[in-house]
Amino acid sequence: MEIINIEARTFEAMMTGFETFAEKVDALCRANGEKTMQKWLDNQEACSILSITPRTLQTYRDNGTIPYTRIGNKMYYRPDDLKRLILRIADREKQKISNNSKID
Repeated sequence: MEIINIEARTFEAMMTGFETFAEKVDALCRANGEKTMQKWLDNQEACSILSITPRTLQTYRDNGTIPYTRIGNKMYYRPDDLKRLILRIADREKQKISNNSKID
């Protein structure tokens, strides 16, 4: 084991730098909401929630309809993004119904 000696003021300067860094990280975490990881959903869970096939989910990824994160060969989705997609699909359905009723 190697022992390294440093001056007290150098140690204090290092500690001050670490404390400043930790404060900045805490401030960023507070500014961006929560500090914990949010639950992410895999393909199977996303298909189940959206009531779609894996191929449709891939089409949504390919055309940018739904954001995703790829880790290795697995895709993950945020629950908030799925909720937004569900609301968008519901709005489109309402518009279609509204447009069809105007034609009749």
